[in-house]
Amino acid sequence: MATIASGGKVETYLGAKAESLLGFKSPKISKDRLHLPGPDFIDRIYTATDRNVRVLTNLQRMFGHGRLRNTGYLSILPVDQGIEHSAGASFAKNPDYFDGENIVKLAIEGQCNAVASTFGVLGSVARKYAHKIPFIVKINHNELLTYPNKADQVLFGTVKEAYDLGAAAVGATIYFGSDQSGRQIIEISQAFAQAHDLGMATVLWCYLRNNAFKKDKDYHVSSDLTGQANHLGVTIKADIIKQKLAENNGGYQALNMGDSSYGKFDKRIYTELNSDHPIDLCRYQVINCFSGRAGLINSGGASGANDFEDAVTTAVINKRAGGTGLISGRKAFQRPMNEGVQLLNAIQDVYLSPDVTIA
Repeated sequence: MATIASGGKVETYLGAKAESLLGFKSPKISKDRLHLPGPDFIDRIYTATDRNVRVLTNLQRMFGHGRLRNTGYLSILPVDQGIEHSAGASFAKNPDYFDGENIVKLAIEGQCNAVASTFGVLGSVARKYAHKIPFIVKINHNELLTYPNKADQVLFGTVKEAYDLGAAAVGATIYFGSDQSGRQIIEISQAFAQAHDLGMATVLWCYLRNNAFKKDKDYHVSSDLTGQANHLGVTIKADIIKQKLAENNGGYQALNMGDSSYGKFDKRIYTELNSDHPIDLCRYQVINCFSGRAGLINSGGASGANDFEDAVTTAVINKRAGGTGLISGRKAFQRPMNEGVQLLNAIQDVYLSPDVTIA
């Protein structure tokens, strides 16, 4: 195993945010209420479920692989942006990744727990790599050729196809709050049941999509709404939840102003269970994953000028909140492979560091 980064290096990446994030000691929700990650997470949590032995085996494959193996944490490389964001827009910065084999190579070189991509990408190299790194096959996508563009996740293949190419897990997205969310919930709950029957784990991208969620703030990333999306995700038996890191709160309140009526909420979720601190915002996402029985992995977000700092910051927030890891793609693949590996390793350093503890 590579050398664990020192707390000093993490602090260097965090910069002015180091004291706020590393020194935070008073979360609204105590960690005693959570099922926290650890080397025994499969035995302690998943073996109590109705998942069959083959699902448990594939979960162990993922948690037992890569640089974070047997820590209870996950570092996953997801590259489905060739469909979700268009191939040109995603790979123009680094055309090597038009070739899907390089996606798998980056995950292996970066010592990730798993690689998540499309039927096409993983199927094109399955015989060469399926036994070398766990595959998560993303079974549905939004496409950007329909004019005007729309937000609707549709199935691109079957669960059986994912099983046949050697997948350890299937992944899917539901756009909660969208016009098509009801259909997507039905499709993916049925797909997840089949995946479990075949022995594969399930990973759900619990994203929000509704133009009404953009008001004075972008409540697509509010703690209360994303937390409820997580709760819906674990209800249809997602083993792992992928969610954007919460950036604000008060989505239910904002959408219930005036004569409007939206959802149901209790004001104590903003006072007794949450605060404006990013670790509290993320912890509310964790508690909505059945108090951590399903692992929460936060997404790495778009690439930009401060990728290393942003990725390490997100990892620190996720870990200290009680999350299970990071799933970061664009920050890694939109740069030369050696730099992508360094970025993935910087994220992993946070989860390996004894100086970054759960708040």
